[in-house]
Amino acid sequence: MNFLEARRVLDAFTGGPSLPFLFALSGSAEPFDLYLRAAAAKHGRTAAPRVLPFNTLAQRLRAPADPDAVEVFLLLPWDFAPEADWRLDASHQADEATMRLAADEIERLLAQRGARVLYLPAPMPPLFADHDRDKAFALLLESLAVGLGAHVLPREAFSMSGYFGSGCPIGGTWIGRVASAVVDLAMEQPRHPKKVLVTDLDNVMWHGGIGEDGLQCIAYGQQGRGYPHFAYQRLLRRLRSEGTILAAVSRNDTELALSPFRQGNMTLREDDFIAIVASYRAKSAQIAELASALNIGLSDFVFVDDNPVEISEVSTALPAVTCVPFPTQADGLDNLFSRLTSLFTRRTVTTEDRERTALYRRRLEGMTPSALSGADISDFLRELRMTLTLHDRTAGDRTRAVQLINKTNQFNLNGQRVTEPQVADVLSAGGRLYGASLSDRSGSHGEILSCLVTADGVVTSFVMSCRVFQRRVEHAFLAWLAAQQPVPLTLAWERTSRNEPFAQFLEELSGAAAPPDGMVSLATGDVQARCAPALDVFETVTADVVPS
Repeated sequence: MNFLEARRVLDAFTGGPSLPFLFALSGSAEPFDLYLRAAAAKHGRTAAPRVLPFNTLAQRLRAPADPDAVEVFLLLPWDFAPEADWRLDASHQADEATMRLAADEIERLLAQRGARVLYLPAPMPPLFADHDRDKAFALLLESLAVGLGAHVLPREAFSMSGYFGSGCPIGGTWIGRVASAVVDLAMEQPRHPKKVLVTDLDNVMWHGGIGEDGLQCIAYGQQGRGYPHFAYQRLLRRLRSEGTILAAVSRNDTELALSPFRQGNMTLREDDFIAIVASYRAKSAQIAELASALNIGLSDFVFVDDNPVEISEVSTALPAVTCVPFPTQADGLDNLFSRLTSLFTRRTVTTEDRERTALYRRRLEGMTPSALSGADISDFLRELRMTLTLHDRTAGDRTRAVQLINKTNQFNLNGQRVTEPQVADVLSAGGRLYGASLSDRSGSHGEILSCLVTADGVVTSFVMSCRVFQRRVEHAFLAWLAAQQPVPLTLAWERTSRNEPFAQFLEELSGAAAPPDGMVSLATGDVQARCAPALDVFETVTADVVPS
């Protein structure tokens, strides 16, 4: 909206209900008056904005908040760290630790006020001798704003000449657009906040899978691939401090799921959660169990997961739960954080809110994971348009197939590692090595399954990557394998401390408890009856598979 358009809107406006709000920024707000009134007029409202005197934003934050007032803050990096302001002397060496403490304090004050926030990641003067530290600090400040639910404005909205000349940090061509964003925030209706945020762990709380990658290979720090997860943890820590109840559900072993928290260098700690439920059962069952134990309605729950299959399972089984996907790209963080902040926003935070986690942790002591099954998501799986490609790795390159056998722990027939010579011996004696890769409408998941069969039809290795759990790949593969000749349906089963998912798979196949260690023979009829329907959710393609 440019000046002439704003003028035309106001000339045609005949009046409407008043829209009072405070517009606060560390700079001059004078150029915004016309545009704020025009933006409100487009919604049929008469804007009644109040603005702060120049350079008084910090004082406003420390003044008592009026719980009935609507406040919209337009923040820049130097609102969190005054040393980053171009108007100040930046020739001295910055003290990063002191600046971070001050920035955290500003974040706390803003969170307490329940303010509505816009953030402009304007360029900062050099603060440190190391340029990489400057970039990391800028990201930290942006994460503080995003953690408050800020709508992040494009960097180009900042005008250095305008900030130096008139004190207004927004460039002339952007003032109308920013004014519209301010009015939109001022008009947002307060919502009843949700109470419980249930989060996944792998590739949400940290980058990587703790079960397959190991503790040393996951990332959750302030730089590189761990940064989105670091920022997410900061948001959850703030929500917890305001009374949001945090819980986690993860397809993992308990000790594995807890190990990153117990290492002691993550933003969140184990006692920030009322429960960390690690099991290989349906996540919907775990959430329902939490709701029952807490005596909190499912409509007050929000579930965050990066896996669309898990999101579908929970939303199908528990439609009252609000399901929010964790983005696969960092560019989606602002939308995620805005959504979560709006779902859990509290105008005031009481002592009871801050102590709620400890209260509910005591209530859940001794709770065990639910063994109930989840929802039937076959329709959703069909919509994924999955293609399962079956490979014969008996001849040719088998590097990935052998890597899978030696890396995979959870869906693993017996936990036995194999060497290339051992595999070669099995194959030279007439055995087969099969693999499978998976793709869907979003792209390729790569080779995700490996199965080694001896010449006499004994399956000695059968593994599958945990990243495709819940898609019924293992069922479809076994149905295909059961149709091969001779039928290889004797499994060299051995329970390990990590392969509970495979034990559950055997329970599904037999309809009984997982058998003791040893050779397990499966009836072809049972396998076909229980596994063949899974083939319907895939397009199955064979590649280089030679009949036995």
